[in-house]
Amino acid sequence: MRRFRILACFALLSALLVSCGTTTLLANVGPAALELHPTGRGENVKITYTIGRAARVSVFLEDAAGVRYVLRADEPRQPSPDAYTLLFDGTAPTSDPVLKRRALPSGTYTYVVQATAADGASAEARGTITISGVDAPPPLIENLLVFPATISPNADGIADIAEISYQLPVSATVDIAFTAPDGTSVYPFVAADKEGPTPQRHVWNGKTVDNTLLPDGVYTYTVSARDLFGNQVERAGQVVIAGGGQPELKITFVNIAPEAIMKGDLITVTMRVKNTGDVPIRTYGPPPGYEYSTDDVFSSIAGGQYVAKPGGFWRIGVDWDANSGGAAKRYPYRWAVTPRPPEQWQVPNQEDLLRPGEEAEIIGRIRVQQPETKMSFYVGLIQDGVGFFQDRTGRTIIKVGF
Repeated sequence: MRRFRILACFALLSALLVSCGTTTLLANVGPAALELHPTGRGENVKITYTIGRAARVSVFLEDAAGVRYVLRADEPRQPSPDAYTLLFDGTAPTSDPVLKRRALPSGTYTYVVQATAADGASAEARGTITISGVDAPPPLIENLLVFPATISPNADGIADIAEISYQLPVSATVDIAFTAPDGTSVYPFVAADKEGPTPQRHVWNGKTVDNTLLPDGVYTYTVSARDLFGNQVERAGQVVIAGGGQPELKITFVNIAPEAIMKGDLITVTMRVKNTGDVPIRTYGPPPGYEYSTDDVFSSIAGGQYVAKPGGFWRIGVDWDANSGGAAKRYPYRWAVTPRPPEQWQVPNQEDLLRPGEEAEIIGRIRVQQPETKMSFYVGLIQDGVGFFQDRTGRTIIKVGF
């Protein structure tokens, strides 16, 4: 009896060893024949297989001419009783630098699943896939242009943005991203935007989608377009950020005097402004020292020479509470933020720059002609076309006698 038990255990152990040594590497590959009818609505078919030992798996298609289309290449797979599933939508990646993925033309293909274990053992299974449907030409990204190629996003109105323009001959889903100079950080810009067969235009301001300004450097932009059938094209180029930064001005001192005058008298407004940002501030006239009347408006003096300009110019201004009107009439008395006389400006008598860390004292004068007994004057910074900053600073009540 004891001998019988020993023999039985030996037989069982031998059976287990044989079973372990002959575990099937690749099994249950199928279906043997598949049909796919792509219409652009996301159709796909499933190729399934099971792995009995740790292996690297490759899956590819071959057409009648022997051309191979790789779907998976040496991807690690762990043994599992559950089947692995590959969803095939009728497309395959390519080595073309522009056509990244293409919809395969109609026809019958052989699909091949290969598994290779660590000890070199390998297994292979085959089936067929028949594709029938519309053979759509891939989309194109035509007339791609990014202009200017170098931008300086610092809100000075000079090359602050780049325009990305192109033409799509067919409708496609478009993605645009920027890759940082380190080659690893990628910043999405346009995501899954459905665009028609018309000229397209996007404006990039050198910032991420959460409005963070990117540092200076050479960035690679990538424009990708994918049609309904899975064809995907991609084009890339470079754009440079140089001199980017955030403009920042601060009013450091205000004095409005005298506080009691007669109608027709002058008040003098002394203001100090410092560039606390990291980029130069553009400014224009009238220059400090200019004398206004309360009947004047900056846009009407000097033959309209100082009307508000587009392009991020800054000035400092004076207003009062009873001044009626909206933004167009706010701060009717404005001066350049510069410590230099007009003949020494960056562009003499036209515009100047207040550089980072530089401070300017601006003195302005206003002849009061308003029939008011009390006027509440204050100071603020104006960036043309953007808004008012440090609004209503240094408020002072001026008593006016008649």
